[in-house]
Amino acid sequence: MRTIAAIAVASVVLAAPAFTQEPAKPGPEHAVLQKMEGIWDSTLKAGGMENKGTMTYKMELGGLWLVGSLETDLGGQKFFGKGLDSYDPVKKKYVGYWFDSMSATPLKMEGSYDKEKKTLTMVGEGPGQDGKTAKWQSVSTMPDDDTINMSMYVGDGKDPMFTVTYKRKK
Repeated sequence: MRTIAAIAVASVVLAAPAFTQEPAKPGPEHAVLQKMEGIWDSTLKAGGMENKGTMTYKMELGGLWLVGSLETDLGGQKFFGKGLDSYDPVKKKYVGYWFDSMSATPLKMEGSYDKEKKTLTMVGEGPGQDGKTAKWQSVSTMPDDDTINMSMYVGDGKDPMFTVTYKRKK
């Protein structure tokens, strides 16, 4: 087994000089995400309840991915979430992945940014409340540099399942 592992590592190391593709570089689409870097107070509203928390955003992996870390109290218990967002130049779309402490299945989304409306709209699939795969839509407006208003829709719902308001900590 060690021999196989050593051969695999040697193959990767020796093949590295042959790798000629230039690494990806952040573009103007990544600058939209970079504006979110910082620490934010979050207020989640759902089902007549309001929950306060903190979201921390940081550009990582060479400035290509916005990594978000959420900590909040959800219905009396701690809730943690992690988001990874980027712009895929091949698809010409924003892409996002969400992971949290309530599910082992990620939410995968993609979408576009409307510069005039300052709105990022993402659609995708992930676990629904019943555990089955459901359609999701996220609409995030950024009216100024210190506010993000996000509404999350599930299925064909016309009303959001929940909303989150983020205010940048000063």
